[in-house]
Amino acid sequence: MNLQSHISNECLPLLPNYTIGMAAALFAKTTCSHIPVVDDEKLLGLLSEEDVEGFDSEKKLSDYLYLLDHFFVSKHTVWLDVLEAFARSDSNVMPVLDRKGNYLGYYELVDIIGLFRETPFLSEQGGVLIVEKGTNDYSFSEISQIVESNEGRVLGAFISDMHDDITQVTVKVGSSGLNEILQTFRRYNYNVVSGTEDDAYLDELKKRSQYLDRYLNI
Repeated sequence: MNLQSHISNECLPLLPNYTIGMAAALFAKTTCSHIPVVDDEKLLGLLSEEDVEGFDSEKKLSDYLYLLDHFFVSKHTVWLDVLEAFARSDSNVMPVLDRKGNYLGYYELVDIIGLFRETPFLSEQGGVLIVEKGTNDYSFSEISQIVESNEGRVLGAFISDMHDDITQVTVKVGSSGLNEILQTFRRYNYNVVSGTEDDAYLDELKKRSQYLDRYLNI
């Protein structure tokens, strides 16, 4: 997965000597929730469209540097960590820096979501299981062993919920039949929350991803 090929510079960064009015005009031409502020290839922070509305349009960005948001990923950050960074930042733009801290461009959330849709978890045919067990009692190695011992293969798995010392794991399984796998999970004291050989749950994930794409493109 070549994540670096998705680094964009379509929207040029702001400079500290730009006025707030100039920044507002740029926001009006883009769908970006934030625009990076860069000086001498160094990221100073990100200006949000929401903050621009409360700033004096005649003042320069340098007057508001202390109010800029600060988040970024490195050129070598893996896509799942990039997706997590987007979730923490509440932004549809994520600056990318090299090892020396120089600004390279940014990722767009819609592109990262698109990469998720291309993973085997969403693209391959299979069944989706949701199982749960005590947080200190489950392991991904055990989950994989249960699936593979029943001639299945794990296409993807992630922690989908944690509450009251219980961890819930969603597993995409490539298998001709899930009944034996479900029974084995129960023998290992997993609670089977959901187990289906159709892709209803998967279709819902796809629909939400496509909805997000449409929303970001408005």
